[in-house]
Amino acid sequence: MFTGIVAGTGRIVSISGDDVIRLVIDFSMVSTKGLETGASVSVDGVCLTVVEINSPKISFDVIPETLRLTTLGEKIEGHWVNLERALKMGDELGGHLLSGHIMGVGEIVGRTEGEDHLDLLIDCPSDMMKFVQEKGYLAIDGISLTVGKVDDGGFALHLIPETLALTTIGGKQLGEHVNIEVDSMTQTIVSTVERILEERL
Repeated sequence: MFTGIVAGTGRIVSISGDDVIRLVIDFSMVSTKGLETGASVSVDGVCLTVVEINSPKISFDVIPETLRLTTLGEKIEGHWVNLERALKMGDELGGHLLSGHIMGVGEIVGRTEGEDHLDLLIDCPSDMMKFVQEKGYLAIDGISLTVGKVDDGGFALHLIPETLALTTIGGKQLGEHVNIEVDSMTQTIVSTVERILEERL
């Protein structure tokens, strides 16, 4: 489990393989203390398993399905990604509970930059919009964020300096894609209400 509170960013230093891809990330900006092979790490919101440790370089294997369903399939060497270590008992829950299972990929279709903030408009897959509510929360590339205005095609994000400083989202441009995860509680509530309404009809 994760919280969406990104610990820092890491640079992809190597991508290799033809089917299952070996992804090597430099964790110089994120602590690897106590990290072990088999541990889970959120990489741009995607839960990946550590397969090799040569600190600060940490290796992960990524299967074709993950590459196809998330933005990891678009990454090249030199790209930066958001990193979060798995939640431990006793850790502060500053964001919201996340599994690292990406529900869909959105596209940045609007970008307005201010002196100390950034507003983004995200085009969201239509089948996900029923889970998106104004003032609700989502994980975008592994970042726990509050949703702004919602319309039929997508939703807005209003980003503060702290988020821009600690994550990769400030560098996202028009046409780029982001991973979206809806928290399991919201999914359960919406699905339960739909099921009850169907039964009554």
